[in-house]
Amino acid sequence: MEKLENIILKPIGYISHEYSDEEVRNSFNGVNAIAKILPEYEEGLKGIEGFSHIILVSYLHKAKEFRLIVKPRRLLKLGIKEEEIPEIGVFSTDSPMRPNSIGISVVRLIKRNKNELHIENCDLFNGTPLLDIKPLTEDKLPEKVTFPDWYIKLLRMVKERSGILLRTI
Repeated sequence: MEKLENIILKPIGYISHEYSDEEVRNSFNGVNAIAKILPEYEEGLKGIEGFSHIILVSYLHKAKEFRLIVKPRRLLKLGIKEEEIPEIGVFSTDSPMRPNSIGISVVRLIKRNKNELHIENCDLFNGTPLLDIKPLTEDKLPEKVTFPDWYIKLLRMVKERSGILLRTI
C-alpha cells in the first residue's frame, strides 16, 4: 500500500455567524449559522433542499495541538467534578485536539439561498473552512446504538446535577 506523506485539501466554503468562539464552545445545542459555499461549488448543492439534516466535514483551523488522552472538560459546566471525568482516548470524544484537525458535524438544514445554507445546531467557529457536505440519509441512520458504561454514567450525572438531558444521538 502506498503511503501518502502530504494531503492537500481545498475548502469548498466557510461557516459564517456572529457568535464568539466562547459562545460556540459553551453551547450544547450549537448555534444558527450560514454555510457559505464558494461560487465555483454552488452547482453541487442542487437537490440538497429536501434534506432535514446535512453532515459538514470541516477543517478545525483553530486547533493548534493534539493529545491522544483527553478529558471532556465541557462537562465541568454541568456540575461534573474534574475527578469524576475519566481520561479517555481522543478518538472516543468529539474533542478538536486530534492528530488531523478534521471535524464532522450533523446540522439541521433550514433553507438554501443560492450558495448559502442556513443551518441550526452548528458547533463550528465563525470562519471555519468546509471541506465537504453530505446529506444525512436513511442508510446512515443506525438501527441500534450502544454506548460505553463510562459515557452512560456521565450522561446520568449531568441529568441529576444540572437537569439537562444531553442527547445521545
